[in-house]
Amino acid sequence: MEARLLIVDDEEIALRNLQHVMEKEGYQVTASRSGADAVKWLEKHAFDVVLTDLRMEGVDGMDVLKKSRELQPEAEVIFITGYATAESAVQALKHGAFYYIAKPFRLDEVRKVVAEALAKVGLRRENDELRREVERYRDGDGIVTQDNGMQRLLDMARQIAPTDCSVLITGESGTGKELFAKYLHRQSNRADGPYTAINCGAFSEQLLTNELFGHEKGAFTGATALKRGLIEVSSGGTLFLDEVTEMAPSMQVKLLRVLQEKEVLRVGGTRPVKCDVRVLAATNRDVTEAVKNGSFREDLYFRLNVVNLHIPPLSRRKGDIPLLARHFLLKYASRMKKPVTRISDEVLAVLMDYPFPGNVRELENLIERGTAMAQGDVIEVAHLPESFRKAGGFSFRKIAGRLPTLEEQEHTYISRVLEEVKGNQTVAAQILGINRASLWRKLKARRGEEPGK
Repeated sequence: MEARLLIVDDEEIALRNLQHVMEKEGYQVTASRSGADAVKWLEKHAFDVVLTDLRMEGVDGMDVLKKSRELQPEAEVIFITGYATAESAVQALKHGAFYYIAKPFRLDEVRKVVAEALAKVGLRRENDELRREVERYRDGDGIVTQDNGMQRLLDMARQIAPTDCSVLITGESGTGKELFAKYLHRQSNRADGPYTAINCGAFSEQLLTNELFGHEKGAFTGATALKRGLIEVSSGGTLFLDEVTEMAPSMQVKLLRVLQEKEVLRVGGTRPVKCDVRVLAATNRDVTEAVKNGSFREDLYFRLNVVNLHIPPLSRRKGDIPLLARHFLLKYASRMKKPVTRISDEVLAVLMDYPFPGNVRELENLIERGTAMAQGDVIEVAHLPESFRKAGGFSFRKIAGRLPTLEEQEHTYISRVLEEVKGNQTVAAQILGINRASLWRKLKARRGEEPGK
């Protein structure tokens, strides 16, 4: 579409000259000889940029600026005046003018300022369009999807949220299991109560016991005061146990009692404390396999798995990749205060071909990096990590003439991530969506060492 300009000046010659120049630039120009006439145009027609004189009879340039801000806040206003003073320039900019040009002006300067104003208008509109597209598929609680399977999961979550039953959320790391836990809480009758989350794989058994159950004063050395655990603190609300299958067997017994008896016994305590808490749990492991091999109690599994929500990996909902990429672009462009509004077609093609073993979390990290690296308004392929740009060639590369096993694929990807972050295992674990201890065990296993050594 042609850019639409409104030029306002009570000097006929200046008005016509500027109109002629702007029309030669390809703009659609409306010329107005008074501020009052300009206000009428603003009330009836949309404009991208308003160029106005400052001093005019009756309705002056400041009045035009204020009316433009009121009627068409997206339009940019440029002052061109022969009565330029520092005070008037400050006032104009303070009230939202884009620029202030003194007469006699250079045509090149006017062309440049108008082009910059239009670029700003265009960026704002692109952002608005991007935001509208994302909002069409964003649930009220922040889950962005247009995938039919995910929509069915959301429908199920809405249905079970008010029932207060335990829910086991399964799926690969980085698929958004905690987003669903928060969704269930906000849709439940406990929405006004506390929501507490803890990663069971991030603590030793002793620390996890203390965090969940609390302790009495004097229960052990250093216990100088009573501490209420997260189960007790979450009473009336929801407790989310992430990586629940990492919990030690003795802890599983204690959790089972909480679910059965609705009470908690603090460390060092003798009297149970009643607690009304809904427990949601999540894991990226195969729970049935963990039950079979004895690492996870069957009775606890049945208590937690009243309803199972299995979140599919991103590779099985490819249609969400462009939508999520734009969602993260909006998020990080705003956070970094950068004018990045687009992802190039080449980048989107690479994203669509990539298997995303790190799922949504990996996609978010890529877009965050791309936004940070972009120097203009577009994320290009060059702004992605080199290891990712080469990823298409390694995703299913054969080993000795055969397709790799899942374990070999995992080892290859871990190596890629460690290479990208220069060996920083803490950062690598965050990207992989696992805790540092889990990464350490995987690295030990890859080297053929026993984890305990």
